[in-house]
Amino acid sequence: MAPLITLVVVTGLARLLGWAVGPQWLDSWPHATALGLAVMFLLTASAHFQQPRRDGLIAMVPPRLPAAPALVTFTGFLELAGAIGLLVPATARLAAVALLILLIVMFPANVRAARADLGIKTMPLPLRTLVQVLFAAACVVVAVA
Repeated sequence: MAPLITLVVVTGLARLLGWAVGPQWLDSWPHATALGLAVMFLLTASAHFQQPRRDGLIAMVPPRLPAAPALVTFTGFLELAGAIGLLVPATARLAAVALLILLIVMFPANVRAARADLGIKTMPLPLRTLVQVLFAAACVVVAVA
């Protein structure tokens, strides 16, 4: 739930700040959403490297995939790179598309974890699915802007 709260609060505050005092760049939903997504992905990436969340993420990796710890580290770096890419206007759209793909590719691990009661236990599958759809929609907002 923390990533969703982070996305909503940072996006809302950024948009309000852009509207009220500037910078002009934040006075748009796509740009404010890019900032919200960047902070959210920095938060989620940190879980890939810090205990006890790291062990929970490793447990979520389907057993048919090799080297679960390496995959968790790799996806953490992808999230970090995507977060940074969202903050650079020239790469924001590409980063949003790449993060959208990453969300889609990692979603089966979320389904497996929710069904098997593995890994990070934050919410039931229907709510987890809705939150993932909201994250994906935020990526689309940035990608098509």
